[in-house]
Amino acid sequence: MTEKRFSERLKRTPTAPGVYRMHSDSGEILYVGKASNLRNRLRSYFVKSSHTDAKVKTLVKILADFDFIVTESEQEALILECNLIKEHQPRFNSRLKDDKSYPFIKIDTTEDFPQVYITRNVQKGSGARYFGPFASAGSVRRTLSLLKKLFPYRSCTKTITGNDTRACLDYHIKRCAGPCIGAADKNEYSEIIDQVSLFLEGNTGQIVKALRTRMKESAENLEFEKAAALRDQITAIDKVNEGQKV
Repeated sequence: MTEKRFSERLKRTPTAPGVYRMHSDSGEILYVGKASNLRNRLRSYFVKSSHTDAKVKTLVKILADFDFIVTESEQEALILECNLIKEHQPRFNSRLKDDKSYPFIKIDTTEDFPQVYITRNVQKGSGARYFGPFASAGSVRRTLSLLKKLFPYRSCTKTITGNDTRACLDYHIKRCAGPCIGAADKNEYSEIIDQVSLFLEGNTGQIVKALRTRMKESAENLEFEKAAALRDQITAIDKVNEGQKV
């Protein structure tokens, strides 16, 4: 790709967050990356002083074109990047191909009340769901921190019976649905985990639609506290979609 053609394409590239894909002249996806500012990130590939990595130099030499997907936030870009790398397995993303070396988010859906946590051990055929790989443990921790603010899944490792007499702090600050004390049954908790999975897949619109339906039903049933909690959850998700800090 000539610098002239690259510059022309760059002018039409937004300064928004998103994911970019680099293609060879045969159409092969060579590399998938994310950026908080797509234009600035892509421009950096043609700044020769920034090419300290031999792999990047090779990539720029065989790059024929690029495209991009604009996202609402950096967090959404991170999740989309992971999904696209997993789908296309670009050769210049080889550092993320080793499932055993890089962290994933794991949800063991074979459990009655699944936990959501970091793992580097992907066990295929186990019935668990894995999201990733992520480029670093830090990026996974940031994602989990955001998820915990949005969805009240449990962070404890105890066996859930529903018969505990006291709930933990997370329940009292509305960060857990409280399955340990029977405040949420298996079906209600499963809905929360489904929402987490949809969020990690980038399907926030579907989550908000379902939450609005539940909020309306709760209000009609005069369950105003529950309706208010659902309203707050919808607001938090909307803020993430707008790229705001939760």
